[in-house]
Amino acid sequence: MKIGILSDTHTKTAYSQQVIDHLVAEGAEFLIHAGDIVKDEVLEQLKKAPCRYIAVYGNNDAHLAQLHNRYNLVQEPHYFKLSHTKFKLMHLPFYMSPDAEIVLFGHTHTFECDFKNNTLFLNPGEVCARNKPISECAMLDVTPESFNVTHYTRPLNDTQFHERHFSFERE
Repeated sequence: MKIGILSDTHTKTAYSQQVIDHLVAEGAEFLIHAGDIVKDEVLEQLKKAPCRYIAVYGNNDAHLAQLHNRYNLVQEPHYFKLSHTKFKLMHLPFYMSPDAEIVLFGHTHTFECDFKNNTLFLNPGEVCARNKPISECAMLDVTPESFNVTHYTRPLNDTQFHERHFSFERE
């Protein structure tokens, strides 16, 4: 199953739409937002995407609580199963224990892809291009044998996403 992952959109709704469109075009069957959504417009973009989604509150999202019942918003840490795989979703990297097969987080605005003790720790980086002049996201392809990650980056002066690939064997 291909899972599109984005985080830290902040106020950059044009960038978030570009990332969502890219992930869907690349075959995402599910979208996950790892927090700091900030704008309810981003939640609308996720809701209108042609696949299911989930989003976790970030440290800048308290004002979105009034919209909790309109969107698929969860509090951290949130555990769920998808494609026969246990996930833990959070924004702040405070619950980094390997108590799920995949631990997704945001907040640091830095891409991270690390496989330790049979757990994949994944941060897709920042959509908002606050800390660097690129917009980032990731695709996670979960198979019975492996976790395959594609990290996408789009320089702000470019229309194309560039990609790097990582693959980890499951036990």
